[in-house]
Formats: sequence, structure tokens, C-alpha cells
Amino acid sequence: MLKNFSIKPPFFEVGPKAYLYGEQMLKLAKTIDRVAMKYDVDIIVTPQYTDISLLAQNTERILVFAQHMDYLPVGRGLGSVLPEAVKAAGAVGVMLNHAEKKLTLEEVEKTIIRADEVGLATIVCADTVDELVAIAKLSPNLLVAEPTELIGTGKTSDSNYVIETIEKVRAINPDIMVLQGAGISNGQDVYNTIKLGAQATGSTSGIIKAADPDAMVEEMIYSLRKAWDELH
Repeated sequence: MLKNFSIKPPFFEVGPKAYLYGEQMLKLAKTIDRVAMKYDVDIIVTPQYTDISLLAQNTERILVFAQHMDYLPVGRGLGSVLPEAVKAAGAVGVMLNHAEKKLTLEEVEKTIIRADEVGLATIVCADTVDELVAIAKLSPNLLVAEPTELIGTGKTSDSNYVIETIEKVRAINPDIMVLQGAGISNGQDVYNTIKLGAQATGSTSGIIKAADPDAMVEEMIYSLRKAWDELH
């Protein structure tokens, strides 16, 4: 776990995957940046590798994370994503083990260690409660509890899953915050998830495929802040 990384709840993650890049990505990132400041919410954005510098240099509040990286050292490894290069590009962290980029538990552990070495925070995805528990023991900065079968479906995790994953991780390491992902389609989904006790949530298709992505960012972050403030 990177010790000097700071993020406060409630936080949010926008994962553009391979839907957006270049100027379109920057346009949305600037909206996210503005909304993050408006509602005082930390927002992680995971752009394409080639857009890390673009976003890092042209935004103020968002936290730019890479979508993935490898644990190799500087040297040979054509086609690999070098941790030092991710850091030099301006990223402050890296997402690992997303359902679309799965790793073994051993690979997750080695990559977390490399991220710590170069000064990158880690947000690691997990599907089942068992996987979440196993990864929590590896001391990432953040975890994403995200049932694979719900990703992109518009159906969110049930309350039992949300509550159990939070409790299990807290028992292992209370410093690791858990983002509840999958199926977040609108502000109401965000509100409901936070009201269940989640410290964070996030969205990809709910924002990217919305009729007005900028308006949906505003709706979701407003709902995040509203739900959190009502609870706390």
C-alpha cells in the first residue's frame, strides 16, 4: 500500500475503457474535474495510456490512474506497460485485475509491490467475496467490489453483497476503502449504493452511453455527495 496516497470518501471512479480517447476524453475529463471541485469529491479517471499525460496536464482535481500495468523492471519487454513510464506520464495510480484484464493472485501481488516501489497507488478489482478477501490481504490502497456478471447490465449489486464486502475488508484492514461497482446507470443507483454504506462507487457505460454524458456526471456526483452527507 502506497503510504503517502490520499483520497477521502465519498469518492468516485470513471472508467472510459476504450470508448473515449484524445480530445473527446479530455472534454469529459474537464467536466469531471469541474464537478469534482464543485461537490468536493475525489474522482479517479482511468483513461487510455496515451491520454494519461493529456489529462494530468490539463486538469486540477481528478486523480489520473492507468487502466493496467505490468510488474516488469526497466529493460526488455516490448508491448508491456512499464510502471516507471506510467508514473512519468503523470498518473498517480493504477487499476488492476478488472474483469476485462484479469490477473492471477500472484500477478496482483507482484504488481502492487512494483506500484509501491515507483510511487503509484493501487485500486484492485475483485469479483467474489473470497477474491476480495484474498486481495485485501495484499494491501492495495483501494478495492473495487464488482460482480463480473453485472458489469454493463444496469443492474447493481444487492445489499447483502455490498454490506458483506465492506465488513470483510474492514476486518482485514480498515484503511482499505471499498468501491462498489457494476451496473451504476444513473444518480439514483449512486444514491442507493452510498446509502447502503459504501464509501465509493463508479460508472463506465452509465456515463459514456448516456444521452448527455456531461449531465450524467453532474447527476451522479450530486447524488454521491447528497447520499453521503445525509448519512454522515
